Amino acid sequence: MLGRGPSSTGGVNKVPFLAPDVAVVGAGPVGLAIAWRCAARGLRVVVHDPTPGSGASHVAAGMLAPVAEAYFGEQELTGLLTESAGRWPEFAVELTEAAGTDIGYRTEGTLVVGLTADDLAEARRLWAYQQGLGLPVTPLRPSQLREREPALAPRVRGGALAATDHQVDPRRLVPALRLAAERAGAVLVTEPVRRLSDVTAGVTVVAAGCGVAALTGLPVRPVKGQVLRLRAPDGAPPGFRHVIRGYADGEQVYLVPRHSGEVVVGATVEERSDLDVSAGAVLRLLRAAVDLLPEIAEYDLVETSAGLRPGTPDNAPMLGPLPGHPDVLVAAGHHRHGIVLTPVTADLITDLICGGGSSPPLLAPFRPERFANLPGVVAATAVGNTFQPSTEVDSWN
Repeated sequence: MLGRGPSSTGGVNKVPFLAPDVAVVGAGPVGLAIAWRCAARGLRVVVHDPTPGSGASHVAAGMLAPVAEAYFGEQELTGLLTESAGRWPEFAVELTEAAGTDIGYRTEGTLVVGLTADDLAEARRLWAYQQGLGLPVTPLRPSQLREREPALAPRVRGGALAATDHQVDPRRLVPALRLAAERAGAVLVTEPVRRLSDVTAGVTVVAAGCGVAALTGLPVRPVKGQVLRLRAPDGAPPGFRHVIRGYADGEQVYLVPRHSGEVVVGATVEERSDLDVSAGAVLRLLRAAVDLLPEIAEYDLVETSAGLRPGTPDNAPMLGPLPGHPDVLVAAGHHRHGIVLTPVTADLITDLICGGGSSPPLLAPFRPERFANLPGVVAATAVGNTFQPSTEVDSWN
């Protein structure tokens, strides 16, 4: 196992047994999945988080979208997204069995649509790129779209099907991961980690979203997103089955239906760190959603919220040893991809811990050391660095 190995010295957080083999800082989906995988391999695991699951995963829509989220210049990231999405079916089955609870995993696929001719032209430019990467994108005529989703607006000019882009409900996923981890033997400690040097463990995994910046000095910045939750009338299921991602008069929007009648509508992308919800953002999202699916106007608006995606300079996650600290592993910076990347992140970090220090090849493009020479990047464990769960975000879609 990577690291110093277990110690008999208790840590500052008064862990209720001998110092663990693995300490995970952050109890979002990524941190909890790593804890579950490590505990299932027989390691002693402690997870540190005062308010588990209260970060960005509570706001996230849960889209598993390696195709629709494949953007220009991000080929290596797209490969990681595709690899992780391919692990999701088995991961969902294993987690459902381990936790004994449904996580809202659905496989109807995603429709990407354009409202106007300009919207459709923009969408087609991206589809051509995605098809060039060999990704499964199937263009559809307006009549074919409405065969699949009759509720789409008659004005929609065309679209495409991303059949392998699925969804999961993060508000079910996170409690299930916590239950699975605890059943496997992981222990949750609800006290803040103020410095990494306060953690006593063979290996420390930092999965604290935007909190990673303060704990490690790595370049993780908050990217704000505002999200709405609607509910279909009379508690009925929504009038559509697919995830809808659309362009409506230049505004991008997604609509994610749940069997419960909930519809998640999002999301803004803002380079700021507050959690306020603005009237303008609500207006823009609702207008775009109603333009694509007119029946949404009759749904109840039940929640508005904002979260902070942990972004990195190249929009890709940081996975692997912290430079200069081989016993500290980073699993953060997932930006808008935290939910879809949960299985592959958990597997890769667990393999790294259990593999005697050998690094899985898939990790190579995402190691934190790629940012080591950036101005302002400093070593970990600086005095006074604080992991605060009130601003912790575990990456989201």
